[in-house]
Amino acid sequence: MTHIRRQLTLFVSPTESRAIDMIRRQFNPVQHALIDSHVTLCRDDELLRLDPVLANLVRLRQAPIPIRFGPVRRVAGGAGVLLPAVAPCLPYQQLREQVLRGVVDSPAQPEPHITLIHPRNATCTDEQFARIQAMDLPTGLLFRTVSLIEQVDGGPWQTSLTVQLG
Repeated sequence: MTHIRRQLTLFVSPTESRAIDMIRRQFNPVQHALIDSHVTLCRDDELLRLDPVLANLVRLRQAPIPIRFGPVRRVAGGAGVLLPAVAPCLPYQQLREQVLRGVVDSPAQPEPHITLIHPRNATCTDEQFARIQAMDLPTGLLFRTVSLIEQVDGGPWQTSLTVQLG
């Protein structure tokens, strides 16, 4: 039986992701091969009723989403590393509400972040974390698109739809 996961994703533009990609390629090559640098907008459990979500998405009249980022942070007992957004991130939460309107009554308010090392397929060492902390990572990014992505049976994520913001 085929297992398909879907997410709505804000991909980091290639011109802005060099330092992020370098970290991911060096310290988390498995995740780097599966998906490009991104902030997850909506997870698969929020997209069970996909048709109304997609209808909301294509009707969006939302400006591009700015997200400011703080210092890197270890997660999952130190195994993973995130580049977390600086709270509050109202444009991100408002975009989630618009996309999930009529589908999820009270959407969760997850903290937007970029995963640098995913603890599912890599483990950060103290030395690696020190090197990551010393890197010049972006403190703010502007996301201009929302992409519907799909993963089949744990393979690489593929983009099936991209909507421009603004």
